[in-house]
Amino acid sequence: MSLRQIPRESLEGSDPGAGLRSGQVAERRRRFGGNDVAEAAPRRWWTVAAASARDPMLWFLLVVSALFLALGDVAEAVVLLAAIVPLLGMDAWLHRRTQVSTEGLASRLAATARVLRDGAWQLLPARDLVPGDVVEVAAGGWVPADGLLLSGGDPQFDESSLTGESFPVRKRALDVSGALPVDADASHWAHAGTRLLSGTARLWIVHTGARTQYGEIVRLARASRQARTPLQQSVARLVRWILIAALLFCLLLAAVRLLQGHGPLDALISALVLAVAALPEEFPVVFTLFLGVGVYRLAQRQALVRRAVAVENIGRVTAICSDKTGTLTEGRLRLAEAVPTEGLDGPALLALAASVVDAAGHDPLDQALCAASPSAACGGERLATFPFTEARRRETALFRGSDGLVAVVKGAPETVLAMCAPDSPTQACWRERLDALAARGYKVIACARRALPTGHDPEREPDSGYALAGLLAFGDPVREGVRESVQACLAAGIRVIMVTGDHPLTAGAIARDIGLGGGTPSVLGLGDPGGDPVDTDALAGADVIARAAPAQKLQLVQALQARGHIVAVTGDGVNDVPALQAADIGIAMGERGTRSAREAAAIVLLDDNFRTLVAAIAEGRQLFANLQRGFAYLLLVHLPLVLSAALVPLAGFPLLYLPIHIVWLELIIHPTSMLAFQRRSEAQLRGQPVARGPVRFFSARAWRALLLAGAAATGAVLAGHGLGGIAGDVADPAAGARSLALAVLILCSVVFLAVLTGLRGRMPRLVAAAALASAALIQVPMLSALLEVQPLAPAGLAAAVALAGLAWLAALPLRAALDAES
Repeated sequence: MSLRQIPRESLEGSDPGAGLRSGQVAERRRRFGGNDVAEAAPRRWWTVAAASARDPMLWFLLVVSALFLALGDVAEAVVLLAAIVPLLGMDAWLHRRTQVSTEGLASRLAATARVLRDGAWQLLPARDLVPGDVVEVAAGGWVPADGLLLSGGDPQFDESSLTGESFPVRKRALDVSGALPVDADASHWAHAGTRLLSGTARLWIVHTGARTQYGEIVRLARASRQARTPLQQSVARLVRWILIAALLFCLLLAAVRLLQGHGPLDALISALVLAVAALPEEFPVVFTLFLGVGVYRLAQRQALVRRAVAVENIGRVTAICSDKTGTLTEGRLRLAEAVPTEGLDGPALLALAASVVDAAGHDPLDQALCAASPSAACGGERLATFPFTEARRRETALFRGSDGLVAVVKGAPETVLAMCAPDSPTQACWRERLDALAARGYKVIACARRALPTGHDPEREPDSGYALAGLLAFGDPVREGVRESVQACLAAGIRVIMVTGDHPLTAGAIARDIGLGGGTPSVLGLGDPGGDPVDTDALAGADVIARAAPAQKLQLVQALQARGHIVAVTGDGVNDVPALQAADIGIAMGERGTRSAREAAAIVLLDDNFRTLVAAIAEGRQLFANLQRGFAYLLLVHLPLVLSAALVPLAGFPLLYLPIHIVWLELIIHPTSMLAFQRRSEAQLRGQPVARGPVRFFSARAWRALLLAGAAATGAVLAGHGLGGIAGDVADPAAGARSLALAVLILCSVVFLAVLTGLRGRMPRLVAAAALASAALIQVPMLSALLEVQPLAPAGLAAAVALAGLAWLAALPLRAALDAES
């Protein structure tokens, strides 16, 4: 169960029964700021215009239309200028599409809130809330800020905007009648951006604005201008080389057309058309979009990305070095077993041990003991307390009750057993029980008591003569779903290594529970980091590293990296910073992590849960698979487009594609690459182990399959050009050849989309349908004349389908290659 700290400064001076006074609000607003959780970014027309102005297609149309206008071909110039309208519309829509996920977050926030101030309920704008306010949310209402549930009868909340889970989450009120606890588990918290499904809930606001979980997601999802990632740099280099090659090819084509006697205008238009066809502007745009989608989707998985490089690396992780406490386990001790002596039962033993606990103590074990104990057995008057210290390893209390003076001690079993009356057979038996409990990973304490003579000095602690009352075993339970997540990692080829400061027996027991090492984990217990150096082979080969110091955790990361692993490391303290910085993916804990750890990390887990980390890896793998398929589509479509656009004119034929056709194809290719390859992860880690070494978009097998499919599509388009020229209109054979070639190319783009996505999901099907509808424009006489094509005869349609079918067959090995890698 995840815990979230309750900052006392947020609630200090606030009354959960009466709310804040007006005089307190202004000071708190100065201190904490306004409740601007998701301030909408201004939408101005010139922002979209500036983005569109960077599209080279726009300038291509303007230049070419100006050329036609100068030559007196007004109709062609007007058609090209008119084509700017849908192009700008598509740019604006895609720009809006990239912003809608974060701007849409604001719609999930309350506009107003019912607030208790000066002892009276008021309806105020939600942005006026400050920490310490008491608000009331009605059924169906949105929660305006993060707060603690004060009342509401176990209401249910829709938290899908934060977690992505559609199931309602039941909450319960936190008892604040006494001292305010240091932290509260998730069942007591309600968060901004979630919705109350039934009843009425009263909340005590703790976090507002950017400090809410929702505000943090919005801020990170909107973050921009991050450092370029290695893949971005690779894409930039690829684009530069393609641009250089395209420029040289265009100059060659222009020179050849001039030598063929086609004139300077034909040469210029040929070069411009080929340049725009070869221009790889979609690659960086698609990559940037996928990075933004990755940041947002990982945030929905409770993994906040602080550095863009994490988006491309998270799916390639091959080793995870995970903390135990709070990540694999709940981070909270609970009573696991009570072993009383003869004549006592479990509740009586618990009550006896609880009677020693100092009321002001905050020791986690004492808190677990008091939570499990119904009462304290030794009531009466407490005469003295001898507190626990590391040197003493025990805590003793003296009581005066109806039966006289009694001393009760609890502490380390070895210490308490040594204070009991010597009885070798009994001592040996209890030590066997102690070893058995310790081997199961429990933290064990012993409890004993002794009757004291009436004249005993309360200032003196009795240190012998006790009678053992029993043993109490406490454990930190494994988080729900962690075992399944660990097994999913192992099945996917990801090593999981538990790194903890606990005793090797405790760590080994937890490792067995979660299935590390197939249930028989290799446990390496470390000692003093200043002692003998640790063997790196033993370090990298262990499933569990116990008694680990920060320097040894760093050494583990470096040993794994030296063996080719992509390493993810979880940490929460200042001492974890070196390992977090050295790791390929440093992951800080959002709930219990220090600021230093969060600053050093690339990702912050909001719920400190190992299962969340595994879901983030699954999402990262899916994002990389989506990007692979998006880039494969762009290459598969551009290869036949560029090669046919160059080879046909070089062979002495008229231009295959006119400027209007490039616009037409752009309106198909651009949205397809941006929208059709955005499949979501099912948050279940599946697939083959990720190959180690430098990241590559495609394996050698995939490159061979991609080039084969691209060559097949190029052959299909050229065959369509030849068949169309023979069987087309005798008066205009170029239009017939162009028509069939265009139809084949558009059908090939649909075929490649179907092969790469399987048409799973609504968006791929919509995009495919739109592309087919676009191809059908060839058959509309009024439009075909405008597009400088001609309707195809039934034989031409059959030829187009058959040629596209050949491209489909050629693309199947590519799908098999990509599926094998994902």
